[in-house]
Amino acid sequence: MQTELTHPGPLLDAAGRLAQVGWSRQPLLDANLENARFYALRPLQRFRMKRWDYYALFTPRGFFSATVADLGYAANVFVYTLDYASGELYEEGLVVPLARGARLARSSATGETAYENDKAALRFTTGPDGRRVRVDWPGFHGGRGITADVHLATPPGHESMTIVIPIGARRFYYNTKINCLPAAGTLRHGDAVEELSPTSSLGSLDWGRGVWEYRSYWNWASASGFLPDGRTIGLNLGRGFGDLSRATENAVILDGRVHKLGDVRFDYQPGAYMRPWRFTDGNSRDAGRLDLTFTPFRERVARTSLGVISSEVHQMFGGYAGQVTLDDGSTVAIDGLIGFAEEHRARW
Repeated sequence: MQTELTHPGPLLDAAGRLAQVGWSRQPLLDANLENARFYALRPLQRFRMKRWDYYALFTPRGFFSATVADLGYAANVFVYTLDYASGELYEEGLVVPLARGARLARSSATGETAYENDKAALRFTTGPDGRRVRVDWPGFHGGRGITADVHLATPPGHESMTIVIPIGARRFYYNTKINCLPAAGTLRHGDAVEELSPTSSLGSLDWGRGVWEYRSYWNWASASGFLPDGRTIGLNLGRGFGDLSRATENAVILDGRVHKLGDVRFDYQPGAYMRPWRFTDGNSRDAGRLDLTFTPFRERVARTSLGVISSEVHQMFGGYAGQVTLDDGSTVAIDGLIGFAEEHRARW
């Protein structure tokens, strides 16, 4: 059963337990992480909390992403870009001990997340008129440099895919994913400049806050693009973490409206990630609404190793084809929608 939340309130009660569990079309809960109670020595809790803002841009030429993450023991700040035509992928990252200098907004709906040092500056600002993503990394790609100044509009009524789920007895995950935000601005990588228009470029956000088990695993798939008739179409699919009995993050987003799905199967072969992936839904009363094949054309591998702390991500970029059934029973055909699908394993 999927439990839809409709009432605002705190994320955690006075005892540190989740006040509500479920999914919602907008972020309704205050991320009062200061109420967490999962260690007897509370000052140690900050080293187990994870907070991140991950922005992505889907443009006619390629893909761009920028992230500020506070993992408790360190900040992870990174930017990467992919050219669809050439397949060239470039990435730079910083690991900052004890997350010094990283500031993350309390809310996904307002505030500022930022990190700046002598190598890079990232600033994500959210306000009533939308979101602004600014990046300045002069040493990126051997000194070619990369900059971004992009505005992501939030059309009236645009919905997010938000979940609140428990992880074990005391841990939890609060996550907001927003697809298909119209993007305008400029991306510059070396001498190459791309001017973004909301009629051809879309942004997305993965905003996560929570406390995870030491060993964690998940799959995630996402896309933001356009149908032939000009409507925006987005996908957000996930599995592998926490108690998903009352809420999954699986949804199709058409013109800014969430069409909720139940469980989704990720059929792929670990270790042979370039082979096609298959996505189908099942184990719910309205199963049979999703049937997609994802054909990768480029693999991104991101590894972090800090002794007892490590992570490995295989993020595949490719095209989605198939069909989805909306809440009203109508069917939408998808062909060549560019997005990604990933496998993530971590000890953190």
